[in-house]
Amino acid sequence: MFTGLIEEMGTVLRMVPGDRSLGLVICARKVLEDLGMGGSIAVDGACLTAVARDALSFTVELSEETLKRTTLGGLRGAAPVNLERPLTPVARLGGHFVTGHVDGVGTLLSREARGDSHWFRFAVPADLEPLLVLKGSVAVDGVSLTMAALEAGAFAVAVIPHTLAATTLGTKKPGDPVNLETDILGKYVQRLLALGGA
Repeated sequence: MFTGLIEEMGTVLRMVPGDRSLGLVICARKVLEDLGMGGSIAVDGACLTAVARDALSFTVELSEETLKRTTLGGLRGAAPVNLERPLTPVARLGGHFVTGHVDGVGTLLSREARGDSHWFRFAVPADLEPLLVLKGSVAVDGVSLTMAALEAGAFAVAVIPHTLAATTLGTKKPGDPVNLETDILGKYVQRLLALGGA
């Protein structure tokens, strides 16, 4: 479980192709402090397992399912990635509950400066639309954000200068794909209603 408050940006050092899988070696500092073998780490919002580490980097393996459902397979060497360690029982919850289980891939439609902040509009897959709520939470590449506007097939968020500087959102351009995770409560409500619950 994560909060969507990014701890640092790492850098992809290299990619290691496997048999219908992919290894990523990621340079980091802060998240390495207590990341052990088998530990969970959110990379651009996807919960992954550290399978190796050294003093400067860690390695994760992407399964075929992760490659299909996220943007991670499209990363290239030197790409920046958002990193977050999982919650501890005593951590403050400053963002929202983020599971690291990416629901789908969206696309940045537009980005507009509004004073010091930026207004980002994202296209969203049709199956995720019912899970979006005005002023509700959404994780974009693992970043906890609040939906400021909803329209057919899209939503918008206001991104403050700190988030632009501390996450990969500052590097995004229209047309770029992003990992999306909707709020977990909406998923449970949708499932309950689909089964005829009241």
